[in-house]
Amino acid sequence: MGELNFKIETTWNNETINHEPVKFTFEPDADSVGLVIKIDAPFFNDPAKPSEKIGEFFNLWDYEVAEVFFLNKEGKYLELEFGPHGHFVSILFKGPQDVVNKSLIVDYQAEISENRWSGIAKIPEAYFPINTTKMNAYAIHGSDKNRVYESLFPTPNGKYEHPNFHRLEYFRNINLMTQIPQNYNRLFDSDLWNIDQNESLN
Repeated sequence: MGELNFKIETTWNNETINHEPVKFTFEPDADSVGLVIKIDAPFFNDPAKPSEKIGEFFNLWDYEVAEVFFLNKEGKYLELEFGPHGHFVSILFKGPQDVVNKSLIVDYQAEISENRWSGIAKIPEAYFPINTTKMNAYAIHGSDKNRVYESLFPTPNGKYEHPNFHRLEYFRNINLMTQIPQNYNRLFDSDLWNIDQNESLN
């Protein structure tokens, strides 16, 4: 009950992928007010494991990673990134690549089993912008010229030269009322959204 399931079957520019898709499942958190995100993905082991210790790791987007973004009508959004080795990133934005807060810890565990990896994260409802209405999900693997960028809701083929996961106009509708009903009942964002770090991520 209350599950939402998604799988990424296209590249960032709407070409069909040539491997098993990265899958996401969203569930209500039975232990607290928040969303459980489960990931089931092929393990490419490319690039190799980051040298940084397990936990929060910026520049995770330069490695093998699965990502999901949640957006509201005001243009505020939450970016979540998860790696197969236990690394994560969680960032709040008030507009495209305009950082509000990037000091957010996530309860995240990952496991590798031969040619697949899985992850489970518990995201507090306070991390989400109020009245979340849209989302997109991404996956990245490979190195150098073999770097592969994938998207749940891709951009039109041939429209852009390079991938950019912050093209919010391509996000699509989502309703998390069953998973995090508190997100739709609050009048204001949590205090986490009031910390403006005045930083742009390119």
